[in-house]
Amino acid sequence: MTILDKIIECKKVEVASRKLQLPVSVLEKALAFSRKCLSLKASLLQSESGIISEFKRKSPSLGWIHEDADVVDVTSGYSAAGASGISILTDLEYFGGTPMDLMAARPQISCPVLRKDFVIDEYQLYEAKAIGADLILLIAAALTVEKTLELAKKAHELGLEVLLEVHNAEEIGHANDYVDLMGVNNRNLKTFEQSIQTSFDLAALIPDRFIKVSESGISKVETVKELRMVGYKGFLMGENFMKEENPAEALRRFIEGLK
Repeated sequence: MTILDKIIECKKVEVASRKLQLPVSVLEKALAFSRKCLSLKASLLQSESGIISEFKRKSPSLGWIHEDADVVDVTSGYSAAGASGISILTDLEYFGGTPMDLMAARPQISCPVLRKDFVIDEYQLYEAKAIGADLILLIAAALTVEKTLELAKKAHELGLEVLLEVHNAEEIGHANDYVDLMGVNNRNLKTFEQSIQTSFDLAALIPDRFIKVSESGISKVETVKELRMVGYKGFLMGENFMKEENPAEALRRFIEGLK
């Protein structure tokens, strides 16, 4: 089994358990469920930096990155530093996050928030809405074309935007009319090998109707500038900031360098 296969198998068990603990009927009564979601698409189109800063405590490839990081402190700092959007990992087993992280952070953040997780079930969309997310991630490598369409359509019905993540040219075929942004993950989730070249190779293949986002492995201002030249509007960065003692200050310095 690949790492992605193991994550998905774990996620199936996790989602089944949460369905029993908090059924959809309960999620729909959450205060955040009635809020109007913010648009990451609009934010990136208006942003000078395009940086989507990510909160994650650990990853399968690196282990713990910032184990004791406080989600409210870091994400409110990101927001104040000028992030165009914020991504919050809500997977516990492999990334050290929980849905409660996003719920705690949301009131302190003024920009759109992505629920970063491995979405395989419609239940997770209701959950994302209930905890205050503005958009969700769909990973093409983890879904069929038909399941991607089903989940993206339901996300839109709930008012959530959709970021579709791809790793190769074939996965671009998962796109549909309910996808708002297309992200190219420079890290292959099956092997966890990483290459920024992936974003450059796929840029021209992504239809212009999608906002293009480059994800993972970005650490240099020059890389962002080069990616902009081939059409990218968003740049999802996590480890580069989270490895620092003060992630928000690292983001501020990075954005300053882009000016």
